[in-house]
Amino acid sequence: MVRQMMRVVVLAALCCAPLVAVQNTQDVFRSESDLVVLHVNVLNRRSDAVPELPQDAFRVFEDEQPQEITFFSGADVPVAVGLILDNSSSMIARQGMLIAGGAAFARSSHENDELFTIHFNEHIQFGLPGGMLFTDRGTLLQAALSRYRPGGRTALYDAVIAGLNRLESASNQKRVLVVLSDGEDNASANSEDAMLERARASNTMVYTVSNANRHGDPGGGDAGLLRRLARVTGGMAYFPDSDQEVVEDLDRIAGNIRRGYSIGYVPSNAAHDGTYRRVKVLVRAPGKRDLRVQSRDGYRAHHHADAR
Repeated sequence: MVRQMMRVVVLAALCCAPLVAVQNTQDVFRSESDLVVLHVNVLNRRSDAVPELPQDAFRVFEDEQPQEITFFSGADVPVAVGLILDNSSSMIARQGMLIAGGAAFARSSHENDELFTIHFNEHIQFGLPGGMLFTDRGTLLQAALSRYRPGGRTALYDAVIAGLNRLESASNQKRVLVVLSDGEDNASANSEDAMLERARASNTMVYTVSNANRHGDPGGGDAGLLRRLARVTGGMAYFPDSDQEVVEDLDRIAGNIRRGYSIGYVPSNAAHDGTYRRVKVLVRAPGKRDLRVQSRDGYRAHHHADAR
């Protein structure tokens, strides 16, 4: 029996294909509750979201055991989104691209969205004025994009951790970071491992977009780091070949994160024994092929005394 007062475990998921298991990545969540909620997106070959799939298209398994879906929604829900923007010296000639890409989020903002920007070189600077945590106003977000002049070194790891910490204050359950960077870091107080562990412990999807020139640039950033950061959170990594494609990818992400499905189930294994539970989603979508999928692969059923 589900207790009336539940704390929700949120598993971010990108999913789907004709009876294809999601590509899973590991993460850990802590909760005292019995309800597991998965945020699910379905993507086609163009990386566009596939809407309007019915509940009976989805099947959920925990540790290979089928689970009964008790909650399902395909509604466009409000989101909390942080734009993490490289403002180091490498961005001096590409400031226009950054502003144009960020404007995609300003145009797509909805009432009750919670949006913010972080600009980083060796310092971490929040773009919204006066200590404001979030905004749903596109004009304020656009003003934040050009608030700081680029220059200096690069503290990517610190910026991602700062963004994840800011999202802890959000009211909206669906939380996303979009990181525009080449993946290199030469100024952070935190390590790459510390950043990845912080990302694993969150319920935030991270999308990364490389701003490196992939052709003819032997020092074109750390693509592996960007892939790892996206993978451990159930997000995606994009590697556009031009500034225009950067803007297009940011615009696509802005639309896709507002589409998708929320799926909830009460685990058939009710024990709070500290074990790691593997979660898998299968989807049958007749007539739809070449759909790409990605997901976190589970959560830890902590003892009540250990949960937080």
